[in-house]
Amino acid sequence: MISPSPSPSPSPHSNSASGEARTDERRTDERRTVVVVGAGPAGLAVGNILRAASVDCVVLETESRQFIETRARAGVIEEWAVRELARRGLAGRLPERAEPHSACEFRFAGERYRFPYAELTGRHHYVYPQPLLVTDLVREYADVRGGDIRFGVRDVMLHGLDTDRPSVSYRCPDTGERRLLRCDFIAGCDGARGVTRDAIPEQHRRTARQDDGIGWLALLAEVPPSTDCVLFGVHPRGFAGQMPRSPEVTRFYLQCPPGDDPENWPHERVWTELRERLGAAGAPPLTEGRLIEKRVLDMHHYVVEPLAHGRLFLAGDAGHLVAPIAAKGMNLALHDAFLLGDALAACVTRGERSGLAGYSAASLRRVWDYQEFSQWLSDIYHGLASGDPFRAGTTLARLRRLFSSPVAAAAFAEQYLGTASSY
Repeated sequence: MISPSPSPSPSPHSNSASGEARTDERRTDERRTVVVVGAGPAGLAVGNILRAASVDCVVLETESRQFIETRARAGVIEEWAVRELARRGLAGRLPERAEPHSACEFRFAGERYRFPYAELTGRHHYVYPQPLLVTDLVREYADVRGGDIRFGVRDVMLHGLDTDRPSVSYRCPDTGERRLLRCDFIAGCDGARGVTRDAIPEQHRRTARQDDGIGWLALLAEVPPSTDCVLFGVHPRGFAGQMPRSPEVTRFYLQCPPGDDPENWPHERVWTELRERLGAAGAPPLTEGRLIEKRVLDMHHYVVEPLAHGRLFLAGDAGHLVAPIAAKGMNLALHDAFLLGDALAACVTRGERSGLAGYSAASLRRVWDYQEFSQWLSDIYHGLASGDPFRAGTTLARLRRLFSSPVAAAAFAEQYLGTASSY
């Protein structure tokens, strides 16, 4: 077991990732074995795994509990992830409330093409909105397992990553006091806009980026889904998608220019485009209703390599972002959390360091696999609207092969469902 390292005398002037926090203001020092920064699916799963292993930890979150439990995000969970959550006692209400999906439907050239992936693989997708999963994980960590979680923290900073005495400091929202948490390890799970990724010096990380030059208008509508499955509309006017979220709420997407203003999409324009792009022979009409969310997402991706620096380990969107094209983001976050939580627990409780040493490489294998599939699917979704006749022709060829070749169908199903997972 790793014993707490002796705390050095703090430097009065350093507040960088490689030094100690400033001491020219009132400050409270504490000691934890692991500090988890961020209370999304990755951070909460890591925290719960550590609590189950009796590892002393704290989770820091800049938002309130109410905010993270209601923030609209992803909704598709792969079957391996559901199975692993259940094995660890983290499934919460998911088995009773999640909706299993067994097929998706492509619509192109005025026709409907149903893809019954459960028949091909015996596996499903589950629709369980991220706020519900976060609510379950917070309850398990804080209310059931008695975990230490601090909401609304400000000015989070990381220190001493290159030493065996790292720490995390933050400003208490209630007192304004600066607090310092000395620790052995830091799990950076604070998402794409967090601070942990940037705490790694640029010379020690490589960030691979891809900008698709495409925007999606993300919509939430107070309407029931018009079909029993996810719809992908591949249309010369642009991609459209329907993703059920609950019996009363449906997620829609419309391809639009990157950086577009959601106000350019009034109610009637949205529904006109959805009807056009998701229309197909014999398809039931879309159920239309009130739009409760409109925002534009630019389709971009990044991967940080490696996902570890000194005593800091990145998980989820802090280390890699995949656009919502293939609904992989939450699944990658959970995959990271299972790997990292287990590796930290093994190191702290048994002195086994191989999991932490191999964490970055193990995570990145899956990350790059999902990034590649997302790019492949993006080419299909957006090919007909590219304005390039050659690209449009190859897009249609890919789609037709998907529904005429058992080998192509099986390969797509494996990637779509993530059935090659190590869990």
